[in-house]
Amino acid sequence: MGSQVSKQIARRKAVSTEKKALCDLCENCGVEFPGCDYRPQDRKKWMAGLNPEKVHLNKILWPGTHDSATNKIGIPCITRPFAQCQSLSIYKQLVLGARVIDIRIQEDRRVCHGILLTYSVDVVINDVKKFLAETDSEIIILEIRTEFGHEDPPEFDKYLEEQLGEFLIHQDDNAFNKTIAELLPKRVICVWKPRKSPQPKAGGPLWSAGYLKDNWVDTDLPSTKFDSNIKHLSQQPPVTSRKFFYRVENTVTPKADNPVVCVKPVTGRIHGYARLFINQCYSKGFADRLQIFSTDFIDGDFVDACVGLTHARVEGKA
Repeated sequence: MGSQVSKQIARRKAVSTEKKALCDLCENCGVEFPGCDYRPQDRKKWMAGLNPEKVHLNKILWPGTHDSATNKIGIPCITRPFAQCQSLSIYKQLVLGARVIDIRIQEDRRVCHGILLTYSVDVVINDVKKFLAETDSEIIILEIRTEFGHEDPPEFDKYLEEQLGEFLIHQDDNAFNKTIAELLPKRVICVWKPRKSPQPKAGGPLWSAGYLKDNWVDTDLPSTKFDSNIKHLSQQPPVTSRKFFYRVENTVTPKADNPVVCVKPVTGRIHGYARLFINQCYSKGFADRLQIFSTDFIDGDFVDACVGLTHARVEGKA
């Protein structure tokens, strides 16, 4: 019992030390970067606002959400706080400006996070199609994967093609160098990541797992995650020379050996430092690696930071 208490005290101290480290870094370095003052007139249509004929896919800093479809997961006030990473529906996230959606599913096509369940993936698809019907020039990256420990839904690739076929941008290495206008009216890059089923074929309507990569660092320590994100990003090639999307996630996750195990207060340790992360990428000389930036509980300021840097890149200021 005594050793367990000592361990808990040590963990709390580590969290406190790392929170202070990020706070001090922010005070010393600030949060400025090219485009940091830019605010889109309409987050729902921010890509259209940047001129689709000028915006190349590899110039975009894509704002994304982590575990996107968890707004109604589990049982309210009982299991939900341990798995909920977003408070908004997929449709509302897209309206707010998110353009990369991260969906985890199980065999019966229900969305899940670990062992906890929520609505059918049909809800996600309907939200995406509703958003697409209300906009003209917004491109979405829709990542759908079978959750670890679960089986692939039968014939799920056919389901995605049937539901999204008219919008799907086919798997194509040349797409990275194209403008939004050159891809329209196709508007969805759908990355399907099955666990055991065959990967999508080259040139097909769905994109395979290798086209969306990241280095997930499983920790609840904010400075550890921040520094690890910096390290892994620095090892990537620039966006202009790679033929895959690379994601950095501005999140930390609860750990069983820490007394705080609800998602929101834990991820809140790093949530406010998205602008600092972009600032540090510039100060260290590898902001040209930044491509997808995801967060828990997405908000307007996070979107504005990503759109601001995108605007600066499009205008040749970054």
